[in-house]
Amino acid sequence: MNTCMLHSVRTFVGAGLLAILSASAPACANTAGGPAPADSATPAHGASPASDPACATPSAAAEEAFHARNAFGTIEGTLVLPAGCGPRPVALIIAGSGPTDRNGNQAPSLNAQPYKLLAEALAAQGVGSLRYDKGGIAASAKAAPRDESAMRFEMGADDAALLVKQLRADPRVGKITIIGHSEGSLVGMLAAERAPVDAFVSLAGAGRPIADILREQLAKGIKDEALLAKANAIIASLASGKTVSDVPSELAALFRPSVQPYLISWMKYDPATELARITVASALVAQGTTDIQVSTTDAKKLAVARPSAKLLVIEGMNHVLKAADMSNASQQDAYTNPSLPLVPELVTGLVAIAAAAR
Repeated sequence: MNTCMLHSVRTFVGAGLLAILSASAPACANTAGGPAPADSATPAHGASPASDPACATPSAAAEEAFHARNAFGTIEGTLVLPAGCGPRPVALIIAGSGPTDRNGNQAPSLNAQPYKLLAEALAAQGVGSLRYDKGGIAASAKAAPRDESAMRFEMGADDAALLVKQLRADPRVGKITIIGHSEGSLVGMLAAERAPVDAFVSLAGAGRPIADILREQLAKGIKDEALLAKANAIIASLASGKTVSDVPSELAALFRPSVQPYLISWMKYDPATELARITVASALVAQGTTDIQVSTTDAKKLAVARPSAKLLVIEGMNHVLKAADMSNASQQDAYTNPSLPLVPELVTGLVAIAAAAR
């Protein structure tokens, strides 16, 4: 399968209509193999849980490789444990759309490494983290179906739930918080239904079904009324669970037949409904005001759906969690400059909810 093709569709949805209509699928290496036996009992990571390197070096956080077997291959990640001994709170960081790796990058255009920076910031405040390459991406390239048409949205949630279960089995890990960024917010909600966690964070996550978001983006970008009507008809069909064989060439990147089963599986979910459904002790909805991909309206919809959740709106934070204004130059710098720090107010909010789950 060409998993890059599928992830490119998800990138287009996040980045807006211009990418949908004009960009080609990003090139990336993907040598996805056939199914391997699922084994949730596979050793979770490089170090033995009985031996805690952070206890041996209490002044520094410990970082180690993390491995989890799904039905197709191995999910690869990085586990960071803060200094100290005994169970420590850990946040599972779930990446956003497209071929985003465990650090939050998409080569060659996106190099902000927000997840790596977040892991470092959390560790400095006594909170561990697990970040990972999604199935079909980077070091987890073989952990996805070979055929694009076999991909389903729920597979990402299944993988995240598998990671939660393996973290639960590690005596060094205490309470677990899911931090789902962008598309990872909905993935995290579904994962929390499969493998309960102690706290949940929606970070720049959509508050509406993807079908609504697609209609909105297409209406802004398509000037041809007949083509827009055709696009909306395709969305309506997919939302009802029916595939479409007649797709105009202008819309093939988004609605080609091989990706339609994935879109159908995604359209089944309303993030607001899913957030209200999960069982967690605490929840946080965090959103920046200069995010060009997700709006504060989405964050407010999520907060209304779960009144007990804290709503954190951060002035001047963009989609990659850095300070930026709405100018193209400022946004470009934030998306491509890994030396720019995360917005401190975000780190404070995330540490507060994860640490409270101790």
